[in-house]
Amino acid sequence: MTISYKNINNLKVAEDLLLFVNNELLKDTNISPEKFWSGFDKITHELAPQNKKLIEKRENLQKKIDAWHIKNKGNHIDIQKYKKFLIDIGYLKKEGPDFKIETENVDEEIADIAGPQLVVPVMNARYALNAANARWVSLYDSLYGTNIIESEEGGSERYDPNRGQEVIKYVREFFDTYIPIDGTSWKNIAGLKIKDKNLIILKDDYEYFLKDREKFTGYRGEANKPTAVIIENNKLHFEIIINPKAFSAAHDIAGISDVIAESAISTICDNEDSVAAVDSEDKIVCYKNWLGLMKGDLKIEFEKNGKNLERKLNPDRSYISRDGKGLKLHGRSLLLIRNVGHLMTNPSIILKDGNEIPEGIMDAFFTTVAALHDLKKKRNSRSGSIYIVKPKMHGPEETDFTNLIFSKVEELLELKKFTCKIGIMDEERRTSTNLKECIRTLKNRVFFINTGFLDRTGDEMHTSMEAGPMIKKGEMKTSKWINAYENNNVDIGLKCGFSGKAQIGKGMWAMPDKMKEMMEDKINHLKSGANCAWVPSPTAASLHSLHYHQINIFEEQLKIKKRDHAKLDDLLNIPIKNKPDWSEKEINEELSNSSQTLLGYVVRWIDQGVGCSKVPDINNVGLMEDRATLRISSQHIANWIHHGITTKKKVLEIMKKMAKIVDKQNNNDERYVNMSDDYERSRAFKTACELVFKGKEQPSGYTEPLLHSNRLKRKINQN
Repeated sequence: MTISYKNINNLKVAEDLLLFVNNELLKDTNISPEKFWSGFDKITHELAPQNKKLIEKRENLQKKIDAWHIKNKGNHIDIQKYKKFLIDIGYLKKEGPDFKIETENVDEEIADIAGPQLVVPVMNARYALNAANARWVSLYDSLYGTNIIESEEGGSERYDPNRGQEVIKYVREFFDTYIPIDGTSWKNIAGLKIKDKNLIILKDDYEYFLKDREKFTGYRGEANKPTAVIIENNKLHFEIIINPKAFSAAHDIAGISDVIAESAISTICDNEDSVAAVDSEDKIVCYKNWLGLMKGDLKIEFEKNGKNLERKLNPDRSYISRDGKGLKLHGRSLLLIRNVGHLMTNPSIILKDGNEIPEGIMDAFFTTVAALHDLKKKRNSRSGSIYIVKPKMHGPEETDFTNLIFSKVEELLELKKFTCKIGIMDEERRTSTNLKECIRTLKNRVFFINTGFLDRTGDEMHTSMEAGPMIKKGEMKTSKWINAYENNNVDIGLKCGFSGKAQIGKGMWAMPDKMKEMMEDKINHLKSGANCAWVPSPTAASLHSLHYHQINIFEEQLKIKKRDHAKLDDLLNIPIKNKPDWSEKEINEELSNSSQTLLGYVVRWIDQGVGCSKVPDINNVGLMEDRATLRISSQHIANWIHHGITTKKKVLEIMKKMAKIVDKQNNNDERYVNMSDDYERSRAFKTACELVFKGKEQPSGYTEPLLHSNRLKRKINQN
């Protein structure tokens, strides 16, 4: 497709974007189109050269690191000499004195409530609405529909009464442990009522109370016959629904038909890794959905099982407090917006020098303008803040530049300084090794730090490309640097005063069908000190929320403060195999696994514009794939080719073989175009190959430049 532009001051703006900004984004704000475009023009031309210099610095540092490893090839890496070298070239910064963050006006979902965090592609309105509404999710449905409960009817559309009873048993046993009744069990209660500001639990003509009576916070309906009872534990709520007539309460003496869990406390609406937005047409979809969420009027109509359905944002939930007063709980997840990083540019706007606008600068202005609508109503942020998650920043200079960008945004939009809060994605090596100084540059804005194991591994591989062949991908999770990285993030966050003031987050559970495994494994994120952790779906959010009832994070963080801090030397430990002894079979298995998931993700990105999807791996286990997983796979194969573990010819053979498997896995998709029908003509297959064979040359090992350029070409062909 071709973009039609209109000249605005010193900018060439895509006409569809210009119309959207003027007629929708700025409408009902106090910022006129004339004022906005005049200021935006001036600020963008001021910031763009600085953005370019930062990207050039990344490239220059990488060249110096490559040269150092080539010079020292074959020698054991002396960590002290390596560290001194990194200091000399400006990669490592001198750590300054201790300090505490000074961020103000953060919402309770950020500072006080620990819980799951959803990440959703903002490009998909239906998914975005589902995520926003996932603040409250049926625990019964989540348990019944996943592999946590095992029965013969698992996965069947037919209701299994035995499976239903196992769900009820699971919830009652959980309540017995974390919301116990004094003198009896939740398993065989006969009813619930409210008397004298207390929850009365009925059993065998006796009345019982909760061991901690303060956990009862409210109800709905009549005190003698409530239709819902609200329980609070660790600042999270359960809503016990009482409806004896409901199908699910048929065998329940107390008439409990469901338990609703407060689940996704916050949600990142993502403009970055989970979307495929390459031009003005795509960016408008992202901005329009975010605008609808901020205005509160986003709706979507769709058909499901022959029925026409409408989805919109849920209202707050109203109750009667234990004192008999009106009580409301937030009905929706607190919404954050993830912008893109500093690297990419976008053809939506052309600067006076003929270059495309840095996309991160464009995102900063347009997503903030959209959030102006919420600042009026305060339905999302009650404290009057705008929460921006900023990914892929490299070191303190780049976090400081982000601070500058949002200072300029606030000036133009007449916002109070530090209205825009920034979340730091600790996912690049130069950031994790300088994390304290990165936080210092944003000490008045930072509301969040998060480890991103996937991107961090990709950057580790690219930064140390010349050091030697990387260990297998599966071994990365137990390597010395990754443990130091995960601990360092928490150590620094706590040292800088994040506890009770900001989020310390951990990464995604990537297997949405394996909830039993998630429940066994993901509690470790809480034990590591994280007061939020990413989940891929509302169902996963409701189940993961149970972990936050089991562990009081803020007490856990007090214990963690006393441990020995992670060591920089361990963080800089490079995960290479000094004397590779892998068999040909091992090498081919590793290459096949990486190639298959790489192709499965890229083919949907290029041909269908799907930025995040559940891609079946070589064993047909569905894995959530995005650009971070793609970065690992492409960099790992590129590294093995570069160090002679395999050859380009062998990899191409495997890629073609895996393309046939991916084609077969997608044979039920009517929109899918086979790669193996014509490898030379398949742009998706060619892109996947470029990501590997040109991987060493890609900036920081990122996949976006090749994905974007090839998706644009594919869109031109489609049109």
